[in-house]
Amino acid sequence: MTSPIKYAHTLQGDDRRRQLTEAEAIDLLRADTLAWVHLDGTHPQAREWIEANLSYLDPHAISALLAEETRPRATVLDDGVLAILRGVNLNEGAEREDMVSVRIYADAHRIVSLSRRRLRAVEDVDQALSANKGPDDPAAFIGLMSERLLYRIEEAVGEIDRSLEQLEVDILSATPVTAEDTERRRQHILDLRQTVIGLRRYAAPQRDALSELENSGLNWFDALDQRRLEEGHDRFTRLVEDLDAMRERLTVLREEISGQLSDRLNRNMYLISIVSVLFLPLGVLTGLFGVNVGGMPGAEEPMAFYIFCAALLAILAVQIVLLRRMRWM
Repeated sequence: MTSPIKYAHTLQGDDRRRQLTEAEAIDLLRADTLAWVHLDGTHPQAREWIEANLSYLDPHAISALLAEETRPRATVLDDGVLAILRGVNLNEGAEREDMVSVRIYADAHRIVSLSRRRLRAVEDVDQALSANKGPDDPAAFIGLMSERLLYRIEEAVGEIDRSLEQLEVDILSATPVTAEDTERRRQHILDLRQTVIGLRRYAAPQRDALSELENSGLNWFDALDQRRLEEGHDRFTRLVEDLDAMRERLTVLREEISGQLSDRLNRNMYLISIVSVLFLPLGVLTGLFGVNVGGMPGAEEPMAFYIFCAALLAILAVQIVLLRRMRWM
């Protein structure tokens, strides 16, 4: 059966950044030479592999690596750290806001990560190491991973912002729209709002996780690593603020569409009311003169019909003048 290992590299030594076989990875994870192993959490043998080859890790780390549901957080475990981070879901047919988690345990001698779905940030790190670039210590590894995750979240938020700006121009313009256009815009607002809420759900705790890493106090985090995490925390803070602002803007646009629909309905009702006021007395007269009983005035008069029509037009003209003076029209 295939191994649950997707990527494995040594990060230190004479052959650093070299790809490792499964046997080499298992040996280096137990040794002092820093190595990174990334596991496929959906592999049927993933749990057994972790329990068999990583039993020396903190039980909390093993439990977090194998957990079904996670949220972004960071926890210091003795001289290591457990970090659970999330990235935008760019898999085919998936929603971006259904963010993919990556669970990372790192200490001075080993890095073990696991994800259950494809995550581009993990691939970025693997490609960097395969090109003989990338991190050579656990703090730099965590910094690079968080940066690649943040980069794609910022891209997704930028796309949402541009879409929102265009939507604001369309809705706030005075161009008449059809009912189909209004419904399409309302659905667009709902879709964007769902995406924004989904992204913020994980962006806020991920910001706090970076803050925990920044203040972890581990001796293998140097000043440069601290500044790197501080910058990531600041960018995540701005990202959360942007998502909050987008959510408010979407609420305003939704209220604006509701207001436009209400105004359109009021205008239509107003026109119907005016027409009803104009034709109500005319309807009463035509109904009265349309009864088939004896004694109807003008029944024998050849010009009676024309006189009656002229009287109706005169009444209509008088009503229009009165309504204009009353500023109803």
